[in-house]
Amino acid sequence: MTRLRTILATTVALATLFGSGVLAQDTQPRRNRARTALPVVKPDRTEISAEDLAAAVDVGAKALLAMQEDMGGDTVAEWPYEGVYRVGGQIPVGYRIGGTGICGMALLQTPGFAEDETRQDALRRATDFIIRGIEHPLMSEKDYQGQYDVRGWGYIYGLQYLLRLKDAGSVPDDLAAGIETAIAFYLDALQKIEIPEAGGWNYARGPRADPARPSPFMTGPALQVLFDAQRHGYTVDAAVVERALGALQRAKIGTGAYVYAGDRGNDGVPGAVGRMLVAESTLLLAGRGSQADVRAAIDAFIVHWDWLEVRRARNGTHIPPYSVAPYYFYFAHYYAAQAIELLPEREREEYRVRFREILFRTRDADEGTWNDRVFPRSANYGTAMSLLAILMPDTRRPATWQPNAGEAAVEGN
Repeated sequence: MTRLRTILATTVALATLFGSGVLAQDTQPRRNRARTALPVVKPDRTEISAEDLAAAVDVGAKALLAMQEDMGGDTVAEWPYEGVYRVGGQIPVGYRIGGTGICGMALLQTPGFAEDETRQDALRRATDFIIRGIEHPLMSEKDYQGQYDVRGWGYIYGLQYLLRLKDAGSVPDDLAAGIETAIAFYLDALQKIEIPEAGGWNYARGPRADPARPSPFMTGPALQVLFDAQRHGYTVDAAVVERALGALQRAKIGTGAYVYAGDRGNDGVPGAVGRMLVAESTLLLAGRGSQADVRAAIDAFIVHWDWLEVRRARNGTHIPPYSVAPYYFYFAHYYAAQAIELLPEREREEYRVRFREILFRTRDADEGTWNDRVFPRSANYGTAMSLLAILMPDTRRPATWQPNAGEAAVEGN
């Protein structure tokens, strides 16, 4: 009897609740509920205005013009990249050509180039230097004897500059034949110095016949310029590209990081973000990657940026705990800017805002330049890479790799 009374009492109580609408209210469709507006919380950051960007590009371009050098010759034609490596006590010619190509690309793209005779004259001299660079004995693809092979940087960025000069319609008539000869040389030489068997490229290697470990740091940029050469109609060896893409894929480990060289290691993500950015972007352009992986690399760059900053403009190279070398700094920023433009359009602006704020943290406000080395001359490279990064939203999208030639759209576009 007691149990029966309990059941009846419970039933009456439930009926009262349903009748009063208390439970009925909780079971109404969610769309009928009143919505409470959540507070809008904006990230604590300094946004760089369009005016700030334009002014920085203008000041940076003028600084680059002032940094062009003669390197002991008769003509002010070069922007040599300066690192710790020397050949006979001198900056190697591969660094001189590569640095000149990078700075030339920056000036070529800055607004007002078509009306600025000073910039045009500077690039004419630079173009002539890059053309004549193919005659330098230390730029030959033959007879390499070991140690650092920095010819490849000259091949990559010298070639990229000449291709962009064509894109811009800025090839001087009297240099057109020389430009075609130089393009053919750099393209052929870059493919010939691939690492045998393994594929890909590395600036730190033994003799050319030695199957050394490929470096994502160099393989990514090399592949991208080969993609661009194909887009321009030049013949690219598909086998070279496929071997390099395989090397790039094997360099990725479970954490999402890319090893410094080879296909195994335990490299931490904070020290690998520059390699991650260029590798993931390159694989996406080749149809072997994904926007999700590109996005993850950008996020890693933002999260672990402080580990790059702690090594900027410091002595030494691969210092623990993450073996970050100073020369990765603006390299990583350039390829972060490129990666952002490979994301779906709706995502890009937020990442651009975040990226610009990060980039401007290291700008020398007095000089209007950027520098990631201890050498004052290296401000030419840092400034050029930074200007190219700022201008990335207006840069032609990187070429994709097509084994049968032609271009295909990047996923999501």
